[in-house]
This record gives sequence, structure tokens and C-alpha cells, in this order.
Amino acid sequence: MFKRWLRHSTIAMALAFTPLPAFAQDAIKQGGDIVITYKDDIATLDPAIGYDWVNWSMIKSLYSRLMDYTPGTPDLIPSLAESFTVSPDGLTYTFKLRKGVKFTNGRELVASDVKYSIERAVDPKTQGPGAGFFGAIKGFDAVTGGTSTTLDGIATPDDQTVVFTLSRPDATFLHVLAINFASVVPKEAVEAAAGDFGKKPVGSGTFVLKEWTIGQRLVFERNPDYFVKDMPHIDKFTVEVGQEPLVALLRLQKGEVDIAGDGVPPAKFLEIKNSPEGAEIIVDGAQLHTGYITLNTKVAPFDNVKVRQALNMAINKERITRILNGRATAANQPLPPLMPGYDKAFTGYAFDVEKAKALLAEAGFPDGFETILYSTNTDPQPRIAQAIQQDLAAVGVKAEVRALAQANVIAAGGTEGEAPMIWSGGMAWIADFPDPSNFYGPILGCSGAVQGGWNWSWYCNKDLDARAIAADSMSDPAKAAERQAEWGKIFTDIMTDAPWIPLTNERRVVAKSPRMGGDGNIYIDPTRVINYDAIFVKDE
Repeated sequence: MFKRWLRHSTIAMALAFTPLPAFAQDAIKQGGDIVITYKDDIATLDPAIGYDWVNWSMIKSLYSRLMDYTPGTPDLIPSLAESFTVSPDGLTYTFKLRKGVKFTNGRELVASDVKYSIERAVDPKTQGPGAGFFGAIKGFDAVTGGTSTTLDGIATPDDQTVVFTLSRPDATFLHVLAINFASVVPKEAVEAAAGDFGKKPVGSGTFVLKEWTIGQRLVFERNPDYFVKDMPHIDKFTVEVGQEPLVALLRLQKGEVDIAGDGVPPAKFLEIKNSPEGAEIIVDGAQLHTGYITLNTKVAPFDNVKVRQALNMAINKERITRILNGRATAANQPLPPLMPGYDKAFTGYAFDVEKAKALLAEAGFPDGFETILYSTNTDPQPRIAQAIQQDLAAVGVKAEVRALAQANVIAAGGTEGEAPMIWSGGMAWIADFPDPSNFYGPILGCSGAVQGGWNWSWYCNKDLDARAIAADSMSDPAKAAERQAEWGKIFTDIMTDAPWIPLTNERRVVAKSPRMGGDGNIYIDPTRVINYDAIFVKDE
């Protein structure tokens, strides 16, 4: 049953994802260690809370989920689930679990762990940003509203069976069960950690956290009890933090680093790409990405739609793409061009300084105003923020740039009333799963406009929310085209309200050691992970 369902599930199988160089000719070798670098430290490894580019890949490696993806593809496959069935009306999903799967504390994973983990992700007390993904499960509103602590729509008739009952069909539900927020954790370990589970993770994934020296490094070792034979391929990976991207690149060229996790600095991209070793160390591929500026609709003067529209006209996006050395194209809507539903005919707001000034005057700000623009502090993001600052100054808006560590920017965005504007570069939005709905709920829907959430514009349009639910209820594969068209219209209608300034659709460029091998697109996955599981070392 699941093969037929996956073959026809809306959008995912037909996604036009640009493949990266394959390494299938390399013989897979078991063993070896690798080193990865990042500039920013890790905030948490709790799958119910962690939600940034840096920790997302590590979290994926520590835990398992009912569903997963074939590495480097949008192809769904069962993982903790041995098999599953879906009822004809699309409202009931029944999963049979693999037997003998163990958490790294030694206990066997059972169906009640799945129920607990998803209820924990939904529980408002967790303050996790992923609760809205599970909105179709029966009882969701009661849990998020505080009248219940359990989801009526999750039943565990025995230790090997989990049954989900949905309140409405959801074309994305299998994808939801593959994202990090659906990771299964043991209740006793969460409770024993006493609020610090993000530093003391226990899962059933491919790796185990062995060391975490705050501000210096994290060391992950192969899980000897992982339930998939010969996975992962490497024995250990070490993540070194506090590494400037340029320094990390130089260390990689010297053979001291295997993956520069923050990518190739734009200023060095063309030099490295055109160097003799460029083809061996650069992995460059299209991704489901949109970089944007959030305009906080709950902070004056961004509560005025004319102000938001004016600022959409004030930014010279082509100049931003030049800072990125051609690794990006200008964006005009939330969806990236590769995503089904993208409206090729939509032109968005043209760069027009005089019209922007006129609209600001109409809004009551003929002399502009003062505001704050947040940005991460990893190059080239501060330089892009300064370019945005200059464009805003040209229409009378004086923006103070605050370039902070990624975790601090995320915290500011998820705190109501704190961040008037955020340039999302370095985080931006890369799809959790290859479906247009993923560019709505967590970052533009009402469910994401919560403490700790990622809807940093704090935008909530209940009419669009209702349309989004209706679109996702089109789970019949025969309605896939209709569903895509409706999603496209939702996103272009959002631009009338202008809670964002869509800025760039950027390619992901990662630098990796020539000694690294892998099968297919292992470094850049359409679900925004560097897939450590599939990486192997060609030589020592």
C-alpha cells in the first residue's frame, strides 16, 4: 500500500531538484573520522526545539523517525516504520514499527514513545517551533489550546503499532513524519535531563553524542546498535565551532577540515571554483531556498501595510545577488523557482525609489523613520545587511544594523515585539520537505506567529490560513495540479500584505575534502541537511 501512496503522493515524486555530482563510482568504505566546522555554536540538540541550519543535520543523525528520505532526494521511505497503510479517505494512517530498535540508553523503542514524542512537540510548554506541522492530527487544537495534554488522534493498540487519525486529509502528512520534529525520544531521558535534554540527547539514530565542549566542539560516534546494517559509514565526526568561514576554508585546503559547514565565502567562491582543485572541493547545487527580510507586523510602523509595500520597492535585489557573486537570483515571492506552485508570471514589487518614497508619504512618513535591522554575523550577511541599510537610507529610513550570532537572531525573531526587521541570510528558509505548504505554516502562517516560532513577521491572516488548510486537504493525487495552483495564489496574495521582502533564491555551496565520497547528493539535501549518515572516507 505504501508504495502506491508514495508514488502518487502530491508533488514530492515529481519535484524538479537539480542533482549534485554523484560519487557512485566510489567504493563505499566503512570507518574513518571527519571534521566539520561552523562559526556559530550549537544552541540545542532537542528535536522538538532545534530549527536552524547548523543543528538540523546533527539532530537528524541523533534520532530516528517513522519516515525518512533516500539521501539527497525527495523520495520518502519508511524508517522506524516497517510498513504502513493509509485509509481510502486519507484520514487514518497505521504504522507497524520495526522490532528491536533501541534507544542509546539501551531501552527498546515502542509505539508509546512515538505518541509521547509528537505530543511533546505539540505541547505549548515545550515552546517548540514545529507544533503547527501536526495540525491535522485529531485533538491538535485541544492540546495547543491548553485543554488537553494528549492527542486524541494518536493511538497505540500495541507496542508495535501506531495509528494516526486526522481531522482532515493532509497531503503532506508523510513528509511531516520525516522531519526532525517527529523524532522519537524516550520520556524517561527527557525527564531525567530536567529541562536540559537539548544538551543530553538520547535517541535511536545513526550517531551518539560523546562530547560537547561549549564554544569549542561536539563529538559524535557511530551508534553500534543502529537498526540499518552498515549505516552510517563513518565511525566519528567532530564539529568544531567558532571557526570563521574563511579560516575554515583555508584549513580545508590544508587537509585539516573535511567539510566547511558555513560554505565557501562569496568573496572566495570564484577563486576556488576556478582553481585546479575546485571541482574536487566544491559541491554546488540548486536548493529550495528563499532569503528574505521580515517586517514585523506587530511593531510600528510595520503594522502599516503601505510602509511594508514601500520597503519592498526600496531594496535593490540585483545588487544583493552581486554581493553573492552570482550564486543567487533575485526573489519576488516566498516560493523558490524549483518549488511546485511557483508563479513564473508574478513580478512582485519592482525596485523604484521614487514610488517607495511616495508610498511612505501616503503612509504618514514623508521623512522616513528609524528602525533596527537584525542579521547574523557570518560573512557575507553583515555586508548584505549594510547594503539593505543603504537602500533604506535612500528612502529616508534609518536602520541600525545589529549583527549577532545566529541563535541570538532566532531568539529575537521568536520574541513578540523585539525585532522590527530581520535579514534572514545565513538561515533563510530551506524546505523541511519538498512541498509548497512548508513555505507557509512555520514562517507565514498563524501557527508560526508564537513565542519561539519562525514567523518573525508575526503575520497572521486567518482567511489565508483557511485557504492553506483547504489546499492541504486536497490529498487526492488527481487534484495535485489544482492544489499547486491554489498554493501559488496564496503566496502571491501574501505579497499584497507584504510581511516579507523576498530577496534571494540562493544556491547552496559547500566545501568538502577531496577524500570524501558519497552516493548521490549527500552533502546538500532538498530537506536542508548535510547527510552525515551517507558520507564515507575514500582514503585515510
